Amino acid sequence: MDARSDQLDSRASSKLNSTQKSQSEDRQPRRYSSEESRRLLIEATLESIVEVGFSSTSVSEIVTRANLSRGMVHLYFDNKDALLVAAARHSAEVYYDTLSEQLETAGSSPQEVVQTVILSDLGDALLNERAIKIWFAFRGEAHANEAIAQFSDTRDDHLRDMIFDAFLEMATAQQLPEPGKIARDATHGTLALLEGMWTDYLLHSGSFSRASAARIIFRFLSALFPQYFNLDGAIEVRDLPCTSS
Repeated sequence: MDARSDQLDSRASSKLNSTQKSQSEDRQPRRYSSEESRRLLIEATLESIVEVGFSSTSVSEIVTRANLSRGMVHLYFDNKDALLVAAARHSAEVYYDTLSEQLETAGSSPQEVVQTVILSDLGDALLNERAIKIWFAFRGEAHANEAIAQFSDTRDDHLRDMIFDAFLEMATAQQLPEPGKIARDATHGTLALLEGMWTDYLLHSGSFSRASAARIIFRFLSALFPQYFNLDGAIEVRDLPCTSS
């Protein structure tokens, strides 16, 4: 009887040790390539910002979500601040990659380029609950962190120059006085309106209308460039006056 009990106890103990070892292994950080580890840490940082906010996004929170050790943060990013900057950079890259994809399928006329920027910026792929939380979280830190600020600026050089060039082409073709100044004001006005629409979405996502937002911006542009825009967006232009000498 005692021998039988000893065997049962031994088997039970062995099974318990095996189960505990398996659970311990499940809790251990997994091994990934350096590129994959960097990606997981960045994604975990962004998800933490979305779910618990910027101020509560600690290294512990990030590595728990990524299922990696704390040492990985210091190995690939030196410190938390560098990881946050990398996350801001990644978020900006996703935005501009998505916008570039939309522009590749757009028309080549200046009004079509501007229309694509506006509709893409207001579209669900870019303007959504997750993106808006990330965007404003980084904007809130931009005033104290120049590295983050460069990836959360609506006056991005590439985007601003692309819109400006389109407006300049329209203003010149319409033979408007001081086309450079008009293009500049139209550029800053459009970017300001788009940023305002993102703020409106943040505060009133339940009642926000993408169609109404687009119409408001196109109303502004149709007043400046009636030959190129109406309330529905870009219009086809024919027989514009020749500006060549």
